[in-house]
Amino acid sequence: MQNLVRTDPEVAEAIRNETRRQGSQLELIASENFVSEAVLEALGSVLTNKYAEGYPGKRYYGGCEFVDVAETLAIQRAKQLFAADHANVQPHSGAQANMSVYMTVCQPGDTILGMNLSHGGHLTHGHPLNFSGRYFKVVAYGVRKEDEQIDYEGMAALAREHRPKVLVVGASAYPRTIDFVAVRRAADECGAVVMADMAHTAGLVAAGLHPSPVPHAEFVTTTTHKTLRGPRGGMILCQEKWAKETDKLLFPGVQGGPLMHVIAAKAVALKEALAPEFKAYQAQIVTNAKALAATLMGEGWRLVSGGTDNHLMLIDVFAKGLTGKVAEKALDRAGITVNKNTIPFDTNSPMVASGIRVGTPALTTRGMKEADMEKVGRLIARALSAASDETRLAEVKRDVTRLCDQFPLYAARLGAYDAALAAHA
Repeated sequence: MQNLVRTDPEVAEAIRNETRRQGSQLELIASENFVSEAVLEALGSVLTNKYAEGYPGKRYYGGCEFVDVAETLAIQRAKQLFAADHANVQPHSGAQANMSVYMTVCQPGDTILGMNLSHGGHLTHGHPLNFSGRYFKVVAYGVRKEDEQIDYEGMAALAREHRPKVLVVGASAYPRTIDFVAVRRAADECGAVVMADMAHTAGLVAAGLHPSPVPHAEFVTTTTHKTLRGPRGGMILCQEKWAKETDKLLFPGVQGGPLMHVIAAKAVALKEALAPEFKAYQAQIVTNAKALAATLMGEGWRLVSGGTDNHLMLIDVFAKGLTGKVAEKALDRAGITVNKNTIPFDTNSPMVASGIRVGTPALTTRGMKEADMEKVGRLIARALSAASDETRLAEVKRDVTRLCDQFPLYAARLGAYDAALAAHA
């Protein structure tokens, strides 16, 4: 930190302040988590200096013998963790992993069948503003109105009617277990390949707490952050028969040089995920989510689909006269970080939304358990019921701070930042 403070104190201060924010607020964004110090060390390593276009043993640059070690370890660990034939750990993001799969299977104008974004899907599953919606013909399936769970019969009917090249399954805001057997059946009826995007549930899958899509899908994509608790990045798993073409379509298809420091950090995170304690951690995520959901419903808030099977839940705040936008800002002023989110059949725009998305991975990383989740649920309910009352929101924030103080985060790192900035001043 001393070098950064001397070179660019403004950036150093921003990093210090963000470190403090993460530790002093309740991080409930379902797609965020806190990586280990080991992952942070790999991210900040000299591997960022190395260009390594190509793949281990087949690079376009010299001097790659040590970055080859890091990438090979990441590949081996990913295959072991998910029982996959092949792994590509180079995608810079989940979006680029998905793009590579589409390019492997499709030509521009081909049809893909993906989940409606407002029903819990993802931008890269066919939203018209995304590349997936711009370059392919998109048909969307969704959830049933009566129970807000995926309509697999409707999915199969759409697949038979439109005969997509790719059937995309996976979600960014869906709180229930996904039935990959039903998806496989629908794909087989129309000759489609399956791309399962398990970005949100990868950690749960690794721990055996959510069904694995690997036996049922030609391609499985994921991010390496979220429940997997690694660095921000992406990954592709696929059947061996697709390996060569998939690798070629990622590089040189959609990416140039890989980020070797990030790949090394992925290797570290994957090693952590192979350890026995990771399974216990994932189980606690699910237990915490159920405790939080029960508390919120007990406080009178409606949850989409009536609860959760995984790490996240959607709160219908519009049912009590709030918008997601208002709720997100009110919670932020109370020291609780969430994101506004559409809910199925939403009548508000995505930038306003009728819901908020809440997840438990980050707070579980800090060591919180069920009793703490009950406190968090009550704090959320208090803040939402006082969305326009700054005095009451300040009271909630004081209680949030007291709870956060019991679960320190990056304390030694924050102390070092404070000392370095103080010395520079």
